[in-house]
Amino acid sequence: MAQLFGPMKEGTASSSSVIHIKDMEAKVFKALLSFVYTDSFPEMYEEIMEENAMSAAAEEQGQEVEEVEDETGLQWLLDLLVAADRYDLQRLKFICEKQLSQRIGMSSVASVLALAEQHHCHGLKAACLKFIQAQSPSRLQTVMATDGWDHVYTTYPSLVNGFIAKLIASTQK
Repeated sequence: MAQLFGPMKEGTASSSSVIHIKDMEAKVFKALLSFVYTDSFPEMYEEIMEENAMSAAAEEQGQEVEEVEDETGLQWLLDLLVAADRYDLQRLKFICEKQLSQRIGMSSVASVLALAEQHHCHGLKAACLKFIQAQSPSRLQTVMATDGWDHVYTTYPSLVNGFIAKLIASTQK
């Protein structure tokens, strides 16, 4: 919220001042502003997906276009969720959580879980843990072999311990 009430606050900066937001992509900030003005999920989502998928597909010839679209859309949603949290837009944060919960995959679940823990997204965290728990043991091993899981394991050990306790409890039923 400091970004909204600091020197950028209306009336405190000169009218010729330019505000630079260096830690956010223009597309994410545009979506954030769109939400602020319309109170609805940005319609530009599909446009961003198409535009980024086409450029990424040209660069990543080894991947299928659908995979690139999923990764691009996922990253945009993650960035938008972080921005919504930073600017305390709880409704947008909740919408992003729901959208992300539907896009969790084997390669992204650990990274999404870390972000959910960091930004106190309880619904998204629960969806990630449910996704991991619902998978077969071999898929669980696949998730645990990712760099994202290493990050979760070292950064959030209490989260991992809680997950293991839930996993053990569910297998004993």
